Amino acid sequence: MSTKLNQLIALEKGAKAQANADLAAAYQRVAKTELQTGIARTYRPHDDMGEELPPESKRVQVRTREVISEVTATLARLLDVTATKDTANCAARADVVVDGVTLARDLPVTYLLFLEKQLLELKQFVAKLPTLDPAESWSFDEVSDCYATEPSQTVRTKKVPRNHVLAEATDKHPAQVQVYHEDIVVGRWTTTKFSGALPAKEVGDVKQRLGALLDAVRTAREAANSAVVSDVKPGNAILGYLFG
Repeated sequence: MSTKLNQLIALEKGAKAQANADLAAAYQRVAKTELQTGIARTYRPHDDMGEELPPESKRVQVRTREVISEVTATLARLLDVTATKDTANCAARADVVVDGVTLARDLPVTYLLFLEKQLLELKQFVAKLPTLDPAESWSFDEVSDCYATEPSQTVRTKKVPRNHVLAEATDKHPAQVQVYHEDIVVGRWTTTKFSGALPAKEVGDVKQRLGALLDAVRTAREAANSAVVSDVKPGNAILGYLFG
């Protein structure tokens, strides 16, 4: 039965959990020295008139060689599965294709995982890109190297006091005058707005391309992970050397 790389990753997780549990249990067993000791003794009186005593015995409950054998078996499986996975990772490759265009060829699955993570982080950056105020009309200005609006003019006014005669002066009464202020144009502002932001469509296109690129990388990763792997089994040789 053939195994795919993505299945092997799940197998490695289970093998690692089992090996850790078995190794912890084995450590507990060999740490209890009393379980590895046994005794058998019989009693014989000095003469026929002496007291008879029953034999005593204690069986060995833990044999170190057996524990090593069990640990070797579970660790060998973990070493084999991991070696098979890592070897397959070196061979599992796929192309990144967007809209029929191949952007990159034969990328290893480990790089595709890294690339997907980096693109997800880049997605947060792209989401924060500022866009130009849609209420204004913008064009790119080569001199300032950013976007600019057409110059617009506004007036500057100044309040000038004026007199309004309510009643003319007579020989008996002074003139009645009311003071008021009139806004007089004294100048004009010419304003050009500048912005380092980007057009909304340009940012939208970047977001769309990023989404397509992420989909392509995920497709490539799944394709690479679906590669059929060949078993690699160094576990017994390594542990056989260790434990003789």
